[in-house]
Amino acid sequence: MTDVQFYYIRHGQSENNLLWQRTGSSKGRVADPGLTEVGQQQADVLAQFLSDSDPARAAKEWDSQNLAGFGLTHLYSSLMVRAVATGTVVAEALGLPLVAWEDTHEAGGIYRRDEETDERIGLGGNSRAFFETHYPGLVLPEWLGEAGWWNRPHEAHEERPVRARRFLQELLERHGGTEDRVALVSHGGFYNYVLSELFRVPELRRVWFTLNNAAITRIDFWDGGEDGGERVDVVYMNRVDYLPAELVT
Repeated sequence: MTDVQFYYIRHGQSENNLLWQRTGSSKGRVADPGLTEVGQQQADVLAQFLSDSDPARAAKEWDSQNLAGFGLTHLYSSLMVRAVATGTVVAEALGLPLVAWEDTHEAGGIYRRDEETDERIGLGGNSRAFFETHYPGLVLPEWLGEAGWWNRPHEAHEERPVRARRFLQELLERHGGTEDRVALVSHGGFYNYVLSELFRVPELRRVWFTLNNAAITRIDFWDGGEDGGERVDVVYMNRVDYLPAELVT
């Protein structure tokens, strides 16, 4: 029996994603971008896809393509605006609380880049008041105050796999031994660190796991059962077949 079905979902197209698509450069990027019009449309279609179910196809066996639906029980997002905005649309469609998970932020954290020196300078991040005003349905961590959630230097490369390991450990601490179906709205860079930890990729730069905007990756964690062993099944990756072609970015 499955311990937990885990769905890693990338946020919809952000303003920085569009900047890169148009210019091939991050010059002019913003520290914490929102969604573009296309990103909002992706979030809408994603929410509909995740909320659809087909009782006639209710899976009596392992449903590897979610033909009967997703049946999500828990929904998380990072504290970055593009993830929160995407997750909010999904939460409203599913009738689930959207719970912030700080450790799932994008690689680097909240920072601005000095375009002359290329130095990355850490910034504060949004405050409790910001989220309560703009995303009142988001369940915030108790410690978040008005100084913002980041307030630290740019995240170094060596810190990122440590954070990915910590996230995976906490995911199983929260949901292991259950039949929960857990979705996380997060980011493409962090996705690579998470998968690299799962697959024990020795050096991230040698491989890149592509994840389109609003794409879904499903990973099933299995309990030991009578054998006492544990298994991780990568059921599908970078799934965007539910999006119309014009919304694939």
